[in-house]
Amino acid sequence: MDGENDMTPATRHWLYSGAATLLLALLLVLDGGESTSERFIVQGTDLEGATESVRRVGGTVTHELGIIDAVAARLTASQLDQLRRLDGVRNVYADLGVEATAKGGVKGAPSGGSGGDGGGDLEKPDTHYPTLVGAAALHARGITGYGVTVAVLDSGGSKQRGVYRNTLDQRKLVAHYDAIVDMEIRNNATDLHGHGSHVASVALDSSVTEPSGKYGGVAPDADYLPIKALDSHGRGTYADVIRGIDWLVANKSRYGVRILNLSISAPAASRYWDDPLNQAVMGAWQAGIAVVASAGNLGPSPLTIAVPGNVPYVITVGAMTDSYTPGDSSDDRLASFSSAGPTREAFVKPDLVAPGGHLLAYGYADHTLSKEHPEYHVSAERFMMSGTSQAAAVVSGVAALVLQQNPWLSPDDLKCTLMASARPAFDPEGDLAFSLFQQGAGLVDAEAAAYGPQTGCANRGLDIGKDLAGAEHYGGRAREDGDGSFYIEGMDDDYAWTGSFVWGDSFVWGDSFVWGDSFVWGDSFVWGDSFVWGDSFVWGDSFVWGDSFVWGDAAIATNTWVEQE
Repeated sequence: MDGENDMTPATRHWLYSGAATLLLALLLVLDGGESTSERFIVQGTDLEGATESVRRVGGTVTHELGIIDAVAARLTASQLDQLRRLDGVRNVYADLGVEATAKGGVKGAPSGGSGGDGGGDLEKPDTHYPTLVGAAALHARGITGYGVTVAVLDSGGSKQRGVYRNTLDQRKLVAHYDAIVDMEIRNNATDLHGHGSHVASVALDSSVTEPSGKYGGVAPDADYLPIKALDSHGRGTYADVIRGIDWLVANKSRYGVRILNLSISAPAASRYWDDPLNQAVMGAWQAGIAVVASAGNLGPSPLTIAVPGNVPYVITVGAMTDSYTPGDSSDDRLASFSSAGPTREAFVKPDLVAPGGHLLAYGYADHTLSKEHPEYHVSAERFMMSGTSQAAAVVSGVAALVLQQNPWLSPDDLKCTLMASARPAFDPEGDLAFSLFQQGAGLVDAEAAAYGPQTGCANRGLDIGKDLAGAEHYGGRAREDGDGSFYIEGMDDDYAWTGSFVWGDSFVWGDSFVWGDSFVWGDSFVWGDSFVWGDSFVWGDSFVWGDSFVWGDAAIATNTWVEQE
């Protein structure tokens, strides 16, 4: 979008129409007067213009978000009305809340003991996911993620030796940034919630587990950069998350950052290119940082891929589970909570899947999550969680291993390599056990990816520069037929999906599958008015198109609690 006043209604999305502004003003008067302000993200043609526009109407700038040419600000109703009349203001968004969600009714998993995940009384019981995805085999060959920095934007970092020190007992914490207070933190733990600590441990834990003597995390020697954007209750704001990404991009060369793990999600409330968080994520990808995002825990229905996993460029990860039998793959399956595609812009997501059921990792008794679910403490330091958050962390660790072995890979080619080497699930007849819209390219395979890098098969037809500039936006190849089935244009009917959740009573994770012309489902076209979806692709009441852009109740949330599978 070019920011000019002659934008078409489809590309100029204001937060409030005049009527909505009047309603807000009335509510503010009833609530105590015009002095009451609310949080917004104001996007201009550049950062300076956005700042000046807010100050011109008397608003208060709280965050500078240069990565999206925006500021976060507090504005009253009248200031908001004045602001939307100014030249140079491109978009105004509500500064959505960020909170950690906790879904109750946890069932079907063991409590207290090991439950198949390793010796109940052991202080550091085995974590099986590094073996399941082939990472343990790479560890034995000296490929441990050394020299690659993984940033984890979440609820902060804890003083976990296995995450702060590598296998040589060297410090691997390169920096620690608190986006809430806009400050680098020195030698202090900041995670009181627990989600960020768990995710980082899955990806990076260098401690040796019992009784196997293997490393607890996927990339035990990768460097670690935690970014705190959620508070002790797992809540924050869009502005804090975007500020964290902005800081990371500005400091990526200083700290050697190659990967950003985003185990947070929100229901998609706009086209991917209109969401300010997605814009920041795209900016990070354009800057050379491979973004690994959780698909979301809203499955198993289609069209449930969440923000920012709905960004077509990024590596979006769904979850599978070993059903508490890590040594027996016959009962592996897709996790029922794992969000499924396609996205609203017709892209096939997730891109691949990884272990996300009942993963053991660091979790301390004083973390909020631990207090809420004490029954899932397996040892003094180990806590069990499920979610696409954990699956994304596995893939972030795998990505670090691949980049150590193949440091020249760009984010696009890293994505291509991970997808091309993934192992899809097949049934005994040789058909896919799960739809492409559920499993993407299949289960991530660290060993195959590290030794078989591939290029040129991901994000074909996409131009992220044009996308961010508003010159072009893109749609994928997914289609919906008259019966409500989803299929992929250019592929045969064997890949159609009715949206039903298939458990796959018997299947195997096959060798990497030859999909044909380099993942034809990932190709894109320039978005145009001629593209019409079926009823399943109609936005809900929370989204209004036209000159007035209204965000609904959607808020991003860490994938903190789902039923253990």
